[in-house]
Amino acid sequence: MRFSIFILLLGIFSECLSSPAGNNWATVKQAAQTGAGAQSIGSYTAGCLSGAVSLPQNGIGYQLMRPTRGRSYGHPDLIRFIENIAKTAYSQHWGVLLIGDLGQARGGPTPSGHRSHQTGLDVDIWYLLSQQAATRNLAFSERETWSSPSVLVSQSDVIDDSQWSPAHEKIIETAALQPEVDRIFVNPSVKRLLCSRKSPHDWLRKVRPWWGHDDHFHVRLKCPLNSKNCAGQEPLPESDGCDASLAWWFSEEAKAPAPKSKKPEALVLPALCDAVLKN
Repeated sequence: MRFSIFILLLGIFSECLSSPAGNNWATVKQAAQTGAGAQSIGSYTAGCLSGAVSLPQNGIGYQLMRPTRGRSYGHPDLIRFIENIAKTAYSQHWGVLLIGDLGQARGGPTPSGHRSHQTGLDVDIWYLLSQQAATRNLAFSERETWSSPSVLVSQSDVIDDSQWSPAHEKIIETAALQPEVDRIFVNPSVKRLLCSRKSPHDWLRKVRPWWGHDDHFHVRLKCPLNSKNCAGQEPLPESDGCDASLAWWFSEEAKAPAPKSKKPEALVLPALCDAVLKN
């Protein structure tokens, strides 16, 4: 299992790249328009985005959090996905979705918080389903200061029933059933809880355990059909993941602190991203 995790991490941190990444991506506040429509370029962890669209701060069934971070941009496919799943949640009375980070105006590496979210195909959705947000638009100060609570009992792998509800399961299942969704990253305890349910498990193939993610889930879309320079991930395993591979996440090996490493090499992006940044 250790070898498999190593290979997975190696794929995440060393995908095929060609030109050095600058540190100016977070300072650019307008999307790039290259005349070719929206294009996701490179990999989720080393790429960029042209033709990005900014998610409005309010929509049917959702509200955007942390607007000053400047990470409200995504490929139009991602904006459409968020709006559609939020409308579903609203119509089913599951609650108002609080949307965290998407990506920057031109994608690219962020100065903090994420290694991914670079091609406009990732979004964080908080587990907090606010009743206040269901009745009014949140104030700027609330959007900037509220935090999504963990769904785990403190310092444990146990789901906190006071923070988890059947609506969370319904929202994750609905997201996973969308054909454009490639993966959904959740805390291992959330995956274990979903595996324990008696509902059909086909959609659980897309729900992947990953470190953290105890206060939100991370949805990742597939490469758009017209983005020929977008690098997708390896195919999902055939199983639903409710097997021994899940048990590993609760082992001492999985929970051991990561070894200290040398200073990582500078991130290198595809050459096409140079034009996106300078456009």
